[in-house]
Amino acid sequence: MTAPSPAARALAELLQKIARGDQPALAELYSLTSAKLFGVCLRICEERSEAEEVLQETYVTVWRRAGTYDPAKAAAITWLAAVARNKALDRRRTGKVRQLSAPLEDAAMVVDSAPSAQSTLEDAQQRAGLMHCLDELDGNQRDSIRAAFLDGLTYEDLAHSRDVPLGTMKSWIRRGLQKLKGCLER
Repeated sequence: MTAPSPAARALAELLQKIARGDQPALAELYSLTSAKLFGVCLRICEERSEAEEVLQETYVTVWRRAGTYDPAKAAAITWLAAVARNKALDRRRTGKVRQLSAPLEDAAMVVDSAPSAQSTLEDAQQRAGLMHCLDELDGNQRDSIRAAFLDGLTYEDLAHSRDVPLGTMKSWIRRGLQKLKGCLER
């Protein structure tokens, strides 16, 4: 496994500070990650106002649960994206999100945080490694993981759409994630 980038280490350090109640660290984390996490929320919620509320709930959860972050298990941005994804899915499951497509003109309202060239290169390298490892999975695992984590579908939705029991879907995803982790650690 490759060593974490300076940006990844900085996010992990901010989470450690937040766990100790450091409010300025939360503000800094927000400025560094809110655009990306808003994108995660908007993709799942599909409505700007709902995504904004989910983003706020995400940072409240980060404030309360930063002490549970374990850098040995995942990169800080991965953990943050998972918190945002889970909050958005929870909102969707409770039916609070209307199933409408976000208007195209709303895309212009999304803040562009203009990542640095180094950050863009690191992201591209990580993405290429992830795609390579995803391609090594069998079709059911790969497609299910992509649909769950990239498209925001729930396990129940996936099981229904593929006409398999929920337990089977959960097993496909769990085994696929284990294989994916092994591949990424090589």
